[in-house]
Amino acid sequence: MPSLGISCVRYMVFFFNFLFAITGLVVIVTGAIIQSNYYHYSNFVGDNFWTAPIVLIVIGSIIFVVACFGCCGAAKESPCMIITFSIFLGLVFLAEIGIGIAGYYKHEELGGILEKGFNKTLDSYATDKGAQEAWNLVQSEMVCCGIKGPEDWEPIYKNDTVPRACCHRMPVGVNKCTREYASTEGCFSKLSSYLGSKSLILAGIGIGLAIVQLIAVLLACCLYGSFRRQYETV
Repeated sequence: MPSLGISCVRYMVFFFNFLFAITGLVVIVTGAIIQSNYYHYSNFVGDNFWTAPIVLIVIGSIIFVVACFGCCGAAKESPCMIITFSIFLGLVFLAEIGIGIAGYYKHEELGGILEKGFNKTLDSYATDKGAQEAWNLVQSEMVCCGIKGPEDWEPIYKNDTVPRACCHRMPVGVNKCTREYASTEGCFSKLSSYLGSKSLILAGIGIGLAIVQLIAVLLACCLYGSFRRQYETV
């Protein structure tokens, strides 16, 4: 018969892993939402900025599988399954710490990355259809105009005109989008603040899960030691 202490640890491990299975699904959904909804801004920040959501989806899937494995190990009182679970969860723990650190550094580098992306796409706007679509999208969704303001369009648009996406409240009967009707706020500050919050969310999710999983690894190691001692005395 297992002791009361072993039973408590076993149920705690089982409970933690049940929560991990749920959080694994949450992580998958979070990564998928960020990837699908905000990937179109990659023209300004580059594809590398969005590797973190993909990693979140992969890690969320691994968490779900590993959590199920840990639940089975705790239920069957299998030392082999428990130590395997601990090793895999330890690797996931390290990966999530990496995501948290990467999210923090991406947040710190975001301003410089965005500035380069904005300048590059603005220079190629006249000839690059992808740049045109990216600018129309960001100016429409962020309710902004130009990098720092409508004046950034002077080299491309003449006679005080700006792209149609800059004018969000044009009067009825007015067909030409000019600075008079354009948003006065630039897209750099808005997109920087918006994406910066998303990178911090990624960092918070990674570090938060890592802390909880570290507790689970320690509990699993205690359970493994208890099972080993129990079998050695049989």
